[in-house]
Amino acid sequence: MIQKRLRENILLSDYDMVVSLVETGSRVLDLGCGDGALLSRLIAEKQVKGMGVEIQQDAVIACIHKGLSVFQGDIDAGLADYGNASYDYVILNQTLQAIHHPDFVIEEMLRVGRRAIVSFPNFGYWLVRAQLLVKGRMPQTVKLPFFWYNTPNIHLLTIRDFEGFCSKRSITILKQVSLCGGRQGRLKTIRLFPNLLADEGLFVITRSP
Repeated sequence: MIQKRLRENILLSDYDMVVSLVETGSRVLDLGCGDGALLSRLIAEKQVKGMGVEIQQDAVIACIHKGLSVFQGDIDAGLADYGNASYDYVILNQTLQAIHHPDFVIEEMLRVGRRAIVSFPNFGYWLVRAQLLVKGRMPQTVKLPFFWYNTPNIHLLTIRDFEGFCSKRSITILKQVSLCGGRQGRLKTIRLFPNLLADEGLFVITRSP
């Protein structure tokens, strides 16, 4: 229960950062929007014109109950229903590591949106490395709370991995924020050695000209 509560606090802090990055009045597509908590905040605080995409039926129903516009679909199948540059921001928050075709999804995000916001747990975090080295088992942290046999994460990556991906794909990183859980579950920004000391990477990216 304590771990669950801490996880919820960190997600709220993560939402704070995402909300701060979105311009007021923007058109936003939130992929893997869950129960719509982030999208609701963006609409309330930034007056965005928002749409969510979610595959889980119970989460879609929760979004509808909140009065949100949501489409039930699998983002791994692409975003063919959305036109080029039809959104100002396409958001993929804490979901990149759980999709089957992350490279394809990112390319689709950058086709549909002028900018994309992507966040993910950093597998290069020192505590993850230490658990693998000392225990020889798949690590568990607040950001990676699952066992190997029930985890939804199938493409774990590091901050450095994502930087390399963007470089190879000619994707411009407009802003990079490296975060780590602090006291009472709040996040703090990590500036030195982020691939080692941050447990989450958050990027704002766009297609290079």
